[in-house]
Amino acid sequence: MAKKLSSDTTLFAVTMALLAMGLVMVWSSSSALAEESHGNAYHFLVKQVVWAALGLVVMGAAMRIDYRKLRQPATVYSAVALTTVLLIVVLFMSPVNGHHRWIRLGSLSFQPAELAKLTSVLFLAYHLERKGERVNEFLPSLFPALLLLGWFAYLIFIQADLGSALVLLVIGGVMLIIGGVRLRYFAVLAVLGVPLLYQAVMTAAYRRDRIEAFLNPYSDPRGSGYQIIQSLIAVGTGGVTGVGFTQGRQKLFYLPYPYSDFIFAVVGEELGLIGACAVVLAFLVFLWRGVRAAWKAPDAFATLLAAGLTLAVVVQAFINVSVVVGLLPTKGIPLPFLSAGGSSLLFTLLAVGLVLNVSQHAD
Repeated sequence: MAKKLSSDTTLFAVTMALLAMGLVMVWSSSSALAEESHGNAYHFLVKQVVWAALGLVVMGAAMRIDYRKLRQPATVYSAVALTTVLLIVVLFMSPVNGHHRWIRLGSLSFQPAELAKLTSVLFLAYHLERKGERVNEFLPSLFPALLLLGWFAYLIFIQADLGSALVLLVIGGVMLIIGGVRLRYFAVLAVLGVPLLYQAVMTAAYRRDRIEAFLNPYSDPRGSGYQIIQSLIAVGTGGVTGVGFTQGRQKLFYLPYPYSDFIFAVVGEELGLIGACAVVLAFLVFLWRGVRAAWKAPDAFATLLAAGLTLAVVVQAFINVSVVVGLLPTKGIPLPFLSAGGSSLLFTLLAVGLVLNVSQHAD
């Protein structure tokens, strides 16, 4: 029987530090835009505080349940069914900026794609533990896992959210490797998947434009290259120490979505290389403690659950940072804990609560 321990205080502390920094930077990056568009400089901050409070309640609840209850078939398949329904319902919602990604509940909204990442982690943790040494058998083991990942990725892709679909597949792929799936299977999947990815990119003009802007942003500085150029200007302007908190200029109607997708650029401009490196270091500490919790977990389900949830947070963080500094094509993926966005923050804190739950148990 596993011994009951206290939660990982380092993981909890770095989570609270990132959350606090996020609230501060949301206010700094959004106040001018909020005043202009809503007549209230605190509009985005208030919404973020509400979601943060709700997320902390959810995180606290997740820390207190017995994680072993999550491995029950009724729980796992109910989560899969609910996620499927929401991913289908969102396709019939009114589009926002031409995309069907959000389900609105009054003034609040959330993205089912965020829930799909957590549900995929839960299903794979349950499924891979149950298969055990038979994990490399195709029909009983690999096929159900690949079917679920492909189904969720497809439903997210047709919302016009290729980036989130790819993040989900990356998380799922790493979990399969951790679960013991042989690497040669991934070579086969790559041969099949690369043409599909090429087709998905080339059949959408705006995706082609983003690839071209990634390769040469100055080929269209006022069009497809505008976002990354403004982001690089912000990061470069900050230098080592930054221009000072709240003193950034790129957020003033130059940098698109400075309070969400490009909030890391505001961090770089106002807090400089020191502040940007502090954020990256915080996520590295988060990765270390999450992997540690998974390594010390008392059973395979807990190991896979903690590892998958940690990856769900860290992979998204490093994709966002890479986009902001021009290492990846532009994609609207929020920076966990920092970017304004209710569903992203809520489900991120839920994931942290479950990792902290696993950290309470060790052999």
